[in-house]
Order: sequence, then C-alpha cells, then structure tokens
Amino acid sequence: MLFWIIDEEWPDYEVETAILKDRYPDCEIRFSKNDYAADLEAFGRKADAIIAQVYVFIPKEVIERLENCKCIALFGGGFDRVDVTFARTKGISVTNVQGYCAEDLADYVMAGIYHFGKKLDFYAEGMAQKRWGAQAVNPQNGDIRRISTNILLIIGFGRIGREVAQKAKGLGMEVIAYDPYVSAEKMAEFGVTETAWDEGMEKADFISVNAKLYEETEGLIKYEDFEKMKSSAYLINTARGKIIVEEDMIRAVNEGQIAGAVVDVISNEPPAGNEAIFSCKNIVVTPHVSYISEESYTELKRRAATNAVCMLDGGSPGDVVN
Repeated sequence: MLFWIIDEEWPDYEVETAILKDRYPDCEIRFSKNDYAADLEAFGRKADAIIAQVYVFIPKEVIERLENCKCIALFGGGFDRVDVTFARTKGISVTNVQGYCAEDLADYVMAGIYHFGKKLDFYAEGMAQKRWGAQAVNPQNGDIRRISTNILLIIGFGRIGREVAQKAKGLGMEVIAYDPYVSAEKMAEFGVTETAWDEGMEKADFISVNAKLYEETEGLIKYEDFEKMKSSAYLINTARGKIIVEEDMIRAVNEGQIAGAVVDVISNEPPAGNEAIFSCKNIVVTPHVSYISEESYTELKRRAATNAVCMLDGGSPGDVVN
C-alpha cells in the first residue's frame, strides 16, 4: 500500500503517519513538494491514495497517469484545484475536510471587525506627534462606532456563515445574509434576516464573504457592487480570492467607494509578492491563515488521513465531494 502526500506547508506528518500505520502497518508513505511532476513518474503514479494540500493542482492530465489510485484526500475545505469530475470517471473519490475551522474563520471575521471598528493601529501618527486622548483620533480614519451599532452582511450562509452569524449576534450586531440556496426560515433560526443582493450591499457596515468558489461565484463581487456599498463599509474575505474581482476591490478602496478590506485570500495563491493588493492602503492582507489554531490544525490532519483510510476500506466519508 503506497500513500503519497503532496504538501510543502506542514512541518511534520506525525498525526497522519500514526493513523495510516495503525490501519496499514506495512504501508509505504512517500512525500513530494507542490511541484511533483518528476515524482509522479518516479513513484506517484503507483500510489493507492493521495493526500494533498488544497494548493496542489491535480488536473485531468495527472489523474490520467494514476494507475492504482482509489482516493484523493485534501487538507482543507477547498477542492477547486482538483478535477473532481474526471476523478469520478476513474472511480477515484475526492474528499475535503468540511467545517473543521468554522469557529476559527468566524474568530478571524470578528478580528477584522474589531480591527477596523476600534482602529487599534490607527493612532501611531497622532502619538508620534505627541497627541493624547481624543486629540490622537484622526477623523480621516473614519468614525469610531460601537460594534453593536453595525450591520453585518454575510454572503454564503453555510456552516461557516452560520458560525460567523452566531458570534456577531453575540456582539449585538444586526446580521443579514444573502444565499440563494438557503431559505429565509433557516436563516431566521439563527436570528438572521434574509436580504436581496442590492439591499444587503447598501445596508451593510461590514461584509463577510463566506461563499464557496464555483463557476457561478467567480467574480461575484465587482466594481458595480462596491459602488452600492457605503463609503464607510469594510469587506472581509476568508473564502476564496477569486470570488471578488480583485482589481475592482483595489480600485474601490483607492477611490473611497469603500473604506477598506481584510482579506486572507487573494486571486493568485501563493503570490509572487509584487501583486498590487499588497501596496493598497486600507487593505489588510494575511497569508491564508484564518483557519489556523492548534485545534483546527490537528483536526485537519487527522480527518484528511482518516478520510483516506476510510475510502481505501471501501467506505464513503461524509467529506466526499464527488
């Protein structure tokens, strides 16, 4: 039995190795970086199971080369870089890890709200000029309002969107949501009000993007949508960078159509480092880490390996995406 792990993010694979060896004591585990073309020919095409990071591209051309593979288990919620449709035609099941970091992503959204809502790092200029107290507040940084007075729009009301809603409701915020696949009745169970797209854009003080990336959601938020938003509004994206037309968001922030954004995902990942978004004032970029906590990290590794074992044993884990 050959397990092929493709990843260059984790520092170790002790959790995965323990699970795989417990079920298949004599199994072989081989490792590759994201650029795995040479390893595919050397040994990867013989793998019985692949465990891969969500950044890894596994297109049709690669899947065609796999001779023994029965399953692909991904480290994460995304699966847009794997040709899951073609994998199914070859009898290969693909899993992600659903919901493992919902609380962590929701915590990140709250951090983004507090970052801009309380403006903790906006006072350096005033302090450098020896201003103290209210004199240190720069009106150009926008109004400081109680968090509970703000309206949060959640785009995508799945597991993560619901976790965001519960935390925001706990802060006293009014929460509205847009999701054409979730009923108003289901939203109401979480104390959330359904909204139409344009109405939500116009009302929101903060917007949390929690939709999945599909063909119909790519480029979902574009310049004409930023034009509908309040000039004081902030956008927070923990979903996928391509859901937003990135150059339109940069333009909107630079022109003052919206006040700013916090994004943990961008269009080009991993980035070259010279992308325009990194030099846009009032857009905070973090390196796709919103999911990370000690708890989520362990669960992610455990469930990815367990999914692979389950599929090899003929089972169908709840995380199957194809």
